[in-house]
Amino acid sequence: MIVRRSIAAAAVALVVPLLAGCGVNFDAQTDQVYNPSVGTDDHSGQVAVLNGLIVSGQNGSGTVVATLANDDQVNDDTLKSVSGAGADSSLKVTPGGDTTIPAGGVLNLATQGRVFAQGEQIMAGAFVTLTFTFDRAAAVTLDVPVMNADDPDYSNVPLPPAS
Repeated sequence: MIVRRSIAAAAVALVVPLLAGCGVNFDAQTDQVYNPSVGTDDHSGQVAVLNGLIVSGQNGSGTVVATLANDDQVNDDTLKSVSGAGADSSLKVTPGGDTTIPAGGVLNLATQGRVFAQGEQIMAGAFVTLTFTFDRAAAVTLDVPVMNADDPDYSNVPLPPAS
């Protein structure tokens, strides 16, 4: 009787970890990229566009916000332009401020760049398609949300001058 209980206990001890592991595979949630921010990310190129969005104080205009991360550890890159793409190609985008993305570093457009956008498509709650073009890296196109400047998270973002 004691031998049977010992064998049963050993079997349970071996089976429980196997059954518990059935929910784990290569697509498990813990293996997925998690983006806790509101904006859109793109890691496909040499320069990653992180948390891309537009902050709008009034319909029709806003500030393009993103962090541009240069994966090249040797060469600086430069943001050449930001433009509307696809159905949003009529957007007028005016770059300004710093455009250098240091090697292995970042350029934060919210604090260092001044990229203003104008167009009927820019209204809080909408998505706009933008293309970021670089001197060395391949261009990146992504859909970015338009956020309201009244949100306290965006209170420090400079807005375009009223037109």
